[in-house]
Amino acid sequence: MTVRRSLFTIGYEQATSAAVLDMLARAAVQVLVDVRAVAASRRPGFSKRQLAAGLDERGIAYLHMRALGTPKEGREAARAGRLDDLFRIYETHLQTPEARDELEALVALIRSGRRVCLLCYERDPGHCHRKRVAEIMAERTGATIEDLFSAV
Repeated sequence: MTVRRSLFTIGYEQATSAAVLDMLARAAVQVLVDVRAVAASRRPGFSKRQLAAGLDERGIAYLHMRALGTPKEGREAARAGRLDDLFRIYETHLQTPEARDELEALVALIRSGRRVCLLCYERDPGHCHRKRVAEIMAERTGATIEDLFSAV
């Protein structure tokens, strides 16, 4: 019998940390995987230490996979609205040894049966590199992708 796993994604743009944490708890997420290259934020509660502390209070583990973040030139393309460039740059980045290693680690985490959610800034997963990470995970693990949207 095949076990169907869900892989969640969430973006925190326009959301409060409490709203994101509530959504993760409602989805029974066990591990939040931060796929930002730079786990810092001007938004309260979303810098690495603050986010990890808030998750810990809810019994959710935090894992930062920096090598699955978008490189600087990709982030610049995204800010300029050049999504084709963002995704082209990101596809190249995924071929680096560091990114490949983290993709394999993420596969193992999902196959472990834990409920995993990918986090990045962009609210719309179609405008974010995390969509590509989720697609790769679905291909490699058979997981079903579920995009979460917190209240704004």
